[in-house]
Amino acid sequence: MPRVLLIEDDPAVRRGLELALTRQGHRVDAVGTGELGLERVRTDRPDVVVLDLMLPGIDGFEVCRRVQAESTVPIIMLTARGDDVDVVAGLEAGADDYVVKPVQARVLEARIRAVLRRAGRNGSESEQHGDLVIDRAGLVVTKRGQRVALTPTELRLLLELSATPGRVHSRQQLLESVWDHGYLGDSRLVDACVQRLRAKIEDDSSAPVYVQTVRGFGYRFGPL
Repeated sequence: MPRVLLIEDDPAVRRGLELALTRQGHRVDAVGTGELGLERVRTDRPDVVVLDLMLPGIDGFEVCRRVQAESTVPIIMLTARGDDVDVVAGLEAGADDYVVKPVQARVLEARIRAVLRRAGRNGSESEQHGDLVIDRAGLVVTKRGQRVALTPTELRLLLELSATPGRVHSRQQLLESVWDHGYLGDSRLVDACVQRLRAKIEDDSSAPVYVQTVRGFGYRFGPL
């Protein structure tokens, strides 16, 4: 039973989402502050965090940054409709996906299941690309012998790109294959995840060797 940590300060919203997700077969732990949320991440090790950005005390952006610094648990943020600044800031802080308020339980459920699937793709062998070794069976990435801690979304993005080195993937293609989104997807998810992945696997993220931008088209995997 997937374990969902819901961090939402509005009691009505919190209770409604808790009931809806429980009915869908999740085990839900719902808290109202960022401080409690951080404590539960450390003690309960949830499978996914659903995080409201506007929290009293420690806000959702800071919660997101702290969770990402300590864990690889995926984060889905809840954001106000049309607030592009918050969306971008949340993605840059480390969120894997977002759902717009007012939250539709079926949309959130679909995003949760998609995030949980991202850690499940595997292959049959390890492969080396420059200093990176990607173990598709074990879902482990190492660089110069040191394990690289990637979130499920970052790992799936790397697996998708590295499966066909040199091939250019459009943002829409990556949304569909990595995020399981169709027309509801947002290319900012891809760009923010690429930035986070580069920070972890590149020697110099401003001059990437592995995840390369093809201007006007998308991204490809090197080294070429």
